[in-house]
Amino acid sequence: MKWPYTWFVQIELFRDSAIGNLRQITGTDGRNGREYSHWAFIAHPLAAEPVLSGETWRVVTRASRALANLDQASRQVPNPRLLRRPTLSREAQSTSALEGTFAPLDDVLAADSTGGEGHDAALEEVLNYFIAADTAFDYVSERGTISTMLIENAHQQLVDGTDSETRDAGRIRRCQVAIGSGDGSVERSRFVPMPPGPELEASVRDLFTWVNEGKERDPLVAAAMTHYQFETLHPFNDGNGRLGRLLIVLQLMVDGLLKEPLLSVSPWFEARRAQYQDELARVSQTGEWDSWIQFFSSGVEASAIDTASRVNLMLDAQQEYIRRLSDSGYRGGVARDIVESLIESPIVRVPHLAKRFGKSAQGIETAVQKLKALDILRGPYGGSYRRFYMAFEIHQAISSTTS
Repeated sequence: MKWPYTWFVQIELFRDSAIGNLRQITGTDGRNGREYSHWAFIAHPLAAEPVLSGETWRVVTRASRALANLDQASRQVPNPRLLRRPTLSREAQSTSALEGTFAPLDDVLAADSTGGEGHDAALEEVLNYFIAADTAFDYVSERGTISTMLIENAHQQLVDGTDSETRDAGRIRRCQVAIGSGDGSVERSRFVPMPPGPELEASVRDLFTWVNEGKERDPLVAAAMTHYQFETLHPFNDGNGRLGRLLIVLQLMVDGLLKEPLLSVSPWFEARRAQYQDELARVSQTGEWDSWIQFFSSGVEASAIDTASRVNLMLDAQQEYIRRLSDSGYRGGVARDIVESLIESPIVRVPHLAKRFGKSAQGIETAVQKLKALDILRGPYGGSYRRFYMAFEIHQAISSTTS
């Protein structure tokens, strides 16, 4: 078969890989009914930790130190789980944007207060990630392992009720997928992963066996290798990018680098999307790990520093709010309860707060006005029927471009 020159060259880039091989595939594309004949990349199972340069190990060490500082920041509060929601909201919004689903961060932060009212398809998809990630975090916290079943369940939750919910929802794909195709065809794709079937299913199981049994490897290097392997296998028909970035945090939890899953990596990768894709492809093409692990570790380091800074800003704002409340003579009651919840939900509505704290709407309204007078809450925003109030400093810590 004759290939267009540019795509023949693309195939040739993978021809001599040391960590995979090309296999010719044929079939009928379910999206357009056209027959195709092309080449898929069959990734070999992950092996031992690669030999890395001194420069790479220095980047890995810096990233590990940044993760330790982030973990320490999460231990500053009696209930660090409260910090999970704002971090996860930011990650959910950004990781979905990487896959082409855009919902404003304020809509994500305010989602609890709306009770589902006015949610569009994009926001529902982002919130699906939130649910999938939160469930997976709890599973790993309790069991300390990652399994194929865990990732399949996360995929089911991710696509629930969306256009991506097909018969393969929550299971390893049963169709061929292709990545980076301008016209949707397999032949013109930038990369074609392993075809579906028992070999793919076995490769996914092998990956998680490797993850759970790798106690002698450096955790950050292992996370970089796992992320590469997951994205290269591309085990689902949709959502692989989001699940692959979720897997980074899950593995860091399993290996003890993070107790609370506060790391948000997607904003950094989103800002470097082209390089991220190129670095992953280069591993497949060359079998060399240094460049990818340096890139990955730099992303983790920057993300950990950024997240720790945001956490500290949120905690500082909360302490300032408590001081203002105390200085004004209010040491307890529902006003204090609201202040202590603002890290978790910096955009609030009276009806939601009344339900959360079991108080009357009138009582909550009085407390909110008290907090507004102390410049703890600002607003109302959004009109007379959907009035929102915002804890401005906490909101800024979460949503600012740079912390």
